[in-house]
Amino acid sequence: MTQSSVEPKTTAEEAGDGSRTPAGRSWLDRYFHITHRGSSVGNEIRGGVTTFMAMAYILLLNPLILSGKDAAGDTMSQKALITATAFAAAVTTLLMGFVGKVPLALAAGLSVSGVLASQVAPQMTWPQAMGMCVMYGVVICLLVVTGLREMIMNAIPLALKHAITMGIGLFVALIGLVKAGFVHENPAPGGGPVTLGPTGELAGWPVLLFSVTLLLIFMLQARKVPGAILIGIGVGTVLAVVLNAIADVDPKAWASGPPELNGSAVSLPDFSLFGEVEFGGWGEVGAMTVGMIVFTLVLAGFFDAMATIIGVGTEAKLADDKGRMPGLSKALFIDGAGGAIGGVAGGSGQTVFVESATGVGEGARTGLASVVTGLFFALCIFFTPITQIVPGEVASAALVVIGAMMMQNARHVDWADAATAVPVFLTVVIMPFTYTITAGVAAGVISHVAIKVAQGKAREIGAFMWALTAIFVVFFALDPIEGWLGVH
Repeated sequence: MTQSSVEPKTTAEEAGDGSRTPAGRSWLDRYFHITHRGSSVGNEIRGGVTTFMAMAYILLLNPLILSGKDAAGDTMSQKALITATAFAAAVTTLLMGFVGKVPLALAAGLSVSGVLASQVAPQMTWPQAMGMCVMYGVVICLLVVTGLREMIMNAIPLALKHAITMGIGLFVALIGLVKAGFVHENPAPGGGPVTLGPTGELAGWPVLLFSVTLLLIFMLQARKVPGAILIGIGVGTVLAVVLNAIADVDPKAWASGPPELNGSAVSLPDFSLFGEVEFGGWGEVGAMTVGMIVFTLVLAGFFDAMATIIGVGTEAKLADDKGRMPGLSKALFIDGAGGAIGGVAGGSGQTVFVESATGVGEGARTGLASVVTGLFFALCIFFTPITQIVPGEVASAALVVIGAMMMQNARHVDWADAATAVPVFLTVVIMPFTYTITAGVAAGVISHVAIKVAQGKAREIGAFMWALTAIFVVFFALDPIEGWLGVH
């Protein structure tokens, strides 16, 4: 054998996915396997910036959702919420970049924040609600480590997974419509539960601005303009500043205060929410309710993550035809840990954002892109005054847009099959109508099992679905059961 036929061992080193990467590259290239994955530092930086621009809206929407009062009547500081949102997104996205080494960015999950605001805070204090985030994050991490997460994903029918995403979409959209003042609780007796505006018609300039911003974002999306949501928020904010300057708008008419810059555009971050976490002391809430809350948060942060990770990984040509990709277990673990990290930071549970696909579209293939995105989130910690200029009505428009995007899962549903259509319908409509994600999931699971039994297909129902059904039956019948047992 000649010397030329022997491959020198010094010309290659093992990449993280078991393949080999050419030696002689920079440490950055070797660590992130940039050349091996067919990318470049320039592509990764461009992709990371693009991903940040596509998901920067979360810095506005998450504080908006979490702006309500808790059971004690307390609210969280908006500046502190923006700091917590940016900090948690930065930490989890940097972890995904350096440890997971895949182009996935994380931030506060709107579905998780929606559950905290509508179901948890009315029964607990905000520190206790953040304790729930930590608990659900730990649960998901345990599910990943034990391999149960994938088993559960496989046990739940695909149609119900789509239904949960769609229901959360309508739920988030309703939050946006209410926050903007487009939808109001009807104070008049004998009428419907809600009305258009406070009296059956829209009132005030801010809600008109919401409508204009909403249409603008939809128009930009129809034109396939990159960063349509962020552009729409930017234009809407400029219009709000102009409107506030030339029109006689009552400062109290704005949902989050007048769109004005008070003081410097740069300020020190407000970490007052960091570590404000409580476990226990739930008073009259009860262990059953606490368990159901944690279960709901797991559901809210559970289903989209794996699909998003695999979907973006496939787009980046990292996943094979069986959904396997380098760093998958690490990515799933970091996504679960995001719940705990967000809870400790005070900014809600973190999850992988589908907007990561925009960076992949710009050439991102490695974790370096996530590092870039995470660094931009870290910088935003010092620019909270600029973020606070954006009025709640403008940010609310983005919530409705995101809800519409999540409803696109309807195209995957076989509406001609009753065993599919009925559970999906109940899941989707009950979530926003009851203002609770748990009730929607419960109705979907129970109806799915009931119809399968009616069709004589009980054997198709797995053990996990039977167990879920039993839990949700108790959930719906909890009050009479407690009365029967004399718990009241």
